[in-house]
Amino acid sequence: MRTQITAVATQGRYGSSDWLTAYLLMFSDTGHNWRQHRQEDSLGAFPGNSNADTVVQYKLEQPVIARFLRLIPLDWNPSGRIGLRLEIYGCRYTSSVASFDGSRSSLVYRLSVRASWTVMETISLKFKTLKNSGTLLHAEGQRDHSLTLVLEKGKLSSSGGQLLVSLGSLLDDQHWHHVKLERLSTHLNLTVDKNTLQVQIPADLSHWHIHTKPILSNRNFHGCLENLLYSDINLIDLAKHGSSQVAIVVSHYISAFYELILPQALKVIVWYNFAY
Repeated sequence: MRTQITAVATQGRYGSSDWLTAYLLMFSDTGHNWRQHRQEDSLGAFPGNSNADTVVQYKLEQPVIARFLRLIPLDWNPSGRIGLRLEIYGCRYTSSVASFDGSRSSLVYRLSVRASWTVMETISLKFKTLKNSGTLLHAEGQRDHSLTLVLEKGKLSSSGGQLLVSLGSLLDDQHWHHVKLERLSTHLNLTVDKNTLQVQIPADLSHWHIHTKPILSNRNFHGCLENLLYSDINLIDLAKHGSSQVAIVVSHYISAFYELILPQALKVIVWYNFAY
């Protein structure tokens, strides 16, 4: 069970000269593979206490979602020893998770036919993987337009389309990464974790639809997806509840965690294929 952690508070040991003056905050889903939490515009260290009794609280600018939390002392009162009272603030975190084994397993989502196109469409998800390549998502629309979201080590090229943007690195580190695609009337935004790139959409793609053909996720992807959303529709949740709009192809749903491996550089690649 994971928890969404929103704040931490520390004190020293009661009635003593023992308190921390600086520490690191680490989090993990496995208890083995740890990641450091950093506040905005900081090197990662949290200033601690100046006495044993005053409470020092930090609200996390980006909440941490994890099963395990680790505090690493960096410095403490030179007249005392390490002493700590710790309080964690947060709530239970619930989500829809799909696990894929790297085969042809996939989710196929057939969107409802709509008479008019929307000015803005959004696809968002979280993923974690131990592999450095795989197709996270493929969407097809009208007039042979398509969009594919791929993890690939090194450079990726498309024989039938136009490469738009690549973003991200070291994404196979067994931690959850957030991806968001926003198609606006004139451009496409790609966000990976906290980094966003914007590209102009060619004129003949400004009215791009994905309303009539299926979205295929996770072809040859080995890992987990969480909260796969198309315009606020949770596709994994629909599949769990047996929606007729979602076809499950050799897939199963678990909260899956893998052993730590050495990360390799990879990129998130987005491109359009379109017919002339």
